[in-house]
Amino acid sequence: MPLDELRAGVIAALREVAPEIDPAHLATDRPLRRQVDLDSMDWLRVILGWHERFGVDIPEADYGQLVSVDAVVGYLAERLGPGPAKPGVP
Repeated sequence: MPLDELRAGVIAALREVAPEIDPAHLATDRPLRRQVDLDSMDWLRVILGWHERFGVDIPEADYGQLVSVDAVVGYLAERLGPGPAKPGVP
């Protein structure tokens, strides 16, 4: 999955829990929970949204790695792998 598509999906899942978020004002390299007012239950709902959207299991032990949009995108990209090859492309 292309990283820009993955980033858009990460933000979309975040907006499902907190629709007031303006993606244009979201710094992708800064801690999410400092930028967005999410309590612990909302944060768990966001993580569940990423799991459902991308089909990636996110164990509780890894929650500390999901600090920014960039970190989440990197985490998911690593677990999703390169994806299926396109026909005719090695």
